[in-house]
Amino acid sequence: MPALGAHGAAALAERLLRHTLASACAAELGPVELCCTPDTEHPAFLACAREFNATLSRQCDGDLGQRMASAARRALARARSVLIIGTDCPALAPTQLNTAARILNAGHDAVFVPATDGGYVLLGLRRVDRHLFSAIRWGTATVMTETRKRLTELGWQWAELPALPDIDEPADLRHVPIALLPAAPNLSPDEE
Repeated sequence: MPALGAHGAAALAERLLRHTLASACAAELGPVELCCTPDTEHPAFLACAREFNATLSRQCDGDLGQRMASAARRALARARSVLIIGTDCPALAPTQLNTAARILNAGHDAVFVPATDGGYVLLGLRRVDRHLFSAIRWGTATVMTETRKRLTELGWQWAELPALPDIDEPADLRHVPIALLPAAPNLSPDEE
C-alpha cells in the first residue's frame, strides 16, 4: 500500500490472483481450488470461480501453517498429491507447476519453489504432517530454512526448484510485469 495506495494494492492483488489462476489452469494438472478468506462470497472470488472453473473453499482459522495444512489434508483426501501456491508470485508459471507435479509423481514426499526472501511460493505434498507447519515464524526470512530442518527431522525426500521473487514490499514491485500493475507505482529512489 505505501507505493500503490489501498485501491491500487487491492487492484494488484486481484490481478495477481487472476494471473495465478490462469497459470494453474494452463498447467492442466487437475481441479483448481481457491482457498478464500474471510469467506467465499466476495465478488472477485465468485467471478474467478466462474472464469477459471475453480472450486471455492473457506480457509480455516489460524496462522498460515494451519491454513496450508488444512488445505493439504482436504486435497490429499481425494488426490495423490497437492500443489499449494500463493498468489503473490507472478513469475510462477505452468512449467514450474508441471515440474513440481512430476517430482511428486516420481516419489518425492514434497517439493518447493523457495521465495528469494526466505519463504516459499509453492509447496507440493504427497502427505501431511503437522510438524511441517507448526511453530514456524511465517513471513520471515527463516521460513524455508526452518522447513528444511523439519523435512530432515521427518525423514522426507524433497526437491527444490529455483527460487522466485514474491511481492511483499514496495521494492518487490519491480518483479511485477507492467501488464499486471494497476498504475505506475510511486516508488521513491530508496525503494527501487
